[in-house]
Amino acid sequence: MIRESPSTNSLSAAEARRVALAAQGFRGSARLRARRPFDPALERLHVLQIDSVNVFARSHYMPVFSRHGVYDSEQLDKHLWNSGEYTEYWAHEAAFIPVGDRPLFGWRMHEFRDRYAGQERYAALQPTLDRVREALADGGPQFVRELEEGPREKRGPWWDWSETKHAVEVLFARGDVVSSGREGFQRRYALAEQVLPASALVEVSREDAQRQLVEQAARSLGVGTLADLADYHRLKTADARVAVRALEESGILIPVSVAGWQKANGTPEQAWMHRDAAVPSRLAPDALLTPFDPVVWFRPRAERMFDFHYRIEIYTPKEKRQYGYYCLPLMVNGVLAGRIDLKADRKSKELLVQAAWQEEKAPARTAEAAQDLLARAAAWQGLESVSVSGVGNLALPGRFDAAQMDTAK
Repeated sequence: MIRESPSTNSLSAAEARRVALAAQGFRGSARLRARRPFDPALERLHVLQIDSVNVFARSHYMPVFSRHGVYDSEQLDKHLWNSGEYTEYWAHEAAFIPVGDRPLFGWRMHEFRDRYAGQERYAALQPTLDRVREALADGGPQFVRELEEGPREKRGPWWDWSETKHAVEVLFARGDVVSSGREGFQRRYALAEQVLPASALVEVSREDAQRQLVEQAARSLGVGTLADLADYHRLKTADARVAVRALEESGILIPVSVAGWQKANGTPEQAWMHRDAAVPSRLAPDALLTPFDPVVWFRPRAERMFDFHYRIEIYTPKEKRQYGYYCLPLMVNGVLAGRIDLKADRKSKELLVQAAWQEEKAPARTAEAAQDLLARAAAWQGLESVSVSGVGNLALPGRFDAAQMDTAK
């Protein structure tokens, strides 16, 4: 059941969570569509963050699994890279976005261009920028290895990048080149005009673009503070504030107060709800989340909305890790109830639970829900069983089978 937002423009903490989860595409149970189950998730998310870590599954695959259950990841890849409907850019971090929304980031491309123009080291890079552009113009889409001048091209100080790699990333940030697909996790680069339609290359004013981005953030979040709305597409707070003011005046954003949302000094935190957001009377999904899911990617929001303090410990020395190398947040009954450190052992066809933790106020059925989600996750990844180390306070069987389900599409 769905009801309208309260006439007092106030939400309880539980209502705010349900608004946010509904806006993000979660439902009480997984609704797997036989054909393109990823469409609803992509529409709700607007940006699909990309990350190179592949301990369990690459990050951009996870939000669809979290919201819709088992699906064919190869079909998502084909849709993202071959349909012509999506492209990559710095929208949150590196992310897939609809091709039609690329002009909304033109102001960011100009900012990158201005930043590079004012630095001496980029002036020294100009000959390589020119060479790469000419190579792409003459030879079409290419990988960095094809653009480099020999297999031993000197590495620079930027993350051990070669000068050619650095040049293509500068051109990508400026909007001159785009990704025309990937092999593994390596981008194939092309000049923007070679692969994008003319409609994706038009200019949109900074003010109009940022207003549209903030509105989209509000749609995807359901309800959020200024910081939440700004973070979704990584806008500066001052710019987001201008956009929020305009959207509030036009009636698109509705000011609301949320019980328990407070600033550090204890005063209430102002929030806004999109006028189309729904307030479900019941919504309690179970899900495994990627660390780069919008539900948790802005840590202050995760703490404020779910009382869930979350950090990735990939770069933390092993002896100093509290929970594990790559913990996936665990949602049970619509609350963040724990975190599970996963690794896919594809050689032995096992999903390794290296640690499993539950929060102090986790629902009573957390272990049951976690076991079911892990069995489904293993099946989704083509694994046969789940092996549990026993590390952590979430009690799970030492070993159990992957879910028996038809993953064919």
